[in-house]
Amino acid sequence: MFGPTPAQQVVREERQVDAAEVLVARTDIGIGQIATQASFRWQSWPNDAVSPAFISRRNGGDDLMLELAGAIARAPILAGEPITAQKLVKAGQGGVLAAILPRGMRATSTPISDKSAAGRMILPNDRVDVILIRRLQARDRSETFSSETLFENIRVLAIGQQLEIKDGRKTEAGATTATLELTPRQAELLALANSLGEITLTLRSIADLTADASGATSADPFGKPRGDKVKVLQYGAVVGVN
Repeated sequence: MFGPTPAQQVVREERQVDAAEVLVARTDIGIGQIATQASFRWQSWPNDAVSPAFISRRNGGDDLMLELAGAIARAPILAGEPITAQKLVKAGQGGVLAAILPRGMRATSTPISDKSAAGRMILPNDRVDVILIRRLQARDRSETFSSETLFENIRVLAIGQQLEIKDGRKTEAGATTATLELTPRQAELLALANSLGEITLTLRSIADLTADASGATSADPFGKPRGDKVKVLQYGAVVGVN
């Protein structure tokens, strides 16, 4: 029996070195989805097909993979597709909010306080109803207040600069704005509502699945059809006005 010649051994060794380990997606990663370490794996890739944009294990790829855990996909990534920095955005970088916005939706911010945002216990990805409270003046110059639910089941994108839940159930300390996911028309109405009065956010139960996920609503908080009447608080009593 004869073993491989030295020339054959050299060729075999060259073939073994002729591939690099490249970071690829273990499963499909949808746009706006948060990637974890489990989202990635190392894949043998021909050296001559490795793009400079790929993340190679021999060039510090293990550390880069750890850094990318928690990043958000700004474009769809298919299973087995090489990971590139251009397709992922890390928290704190520009473009994060745009990456998590569904097509056709808008991110619009509104001022919040302890009393207008459920004691600041509202968190990113919670669902809320948006209520407008207005101060009105009656003909006798007495002061009245009206309230109306503008939108139901609206997704909260961010509280202050925080885009995800951190440290349990805590929100960003001192946050003064909530950023909501709205349709273009809803964004216009919210901008107008902010100039008319105070916006209050009410937290919805996670088990409440009856409302339209698009945020549309057809009734005011008192059960009347939208556009019928608005309820006004006058001298401690609720009255209806056209």
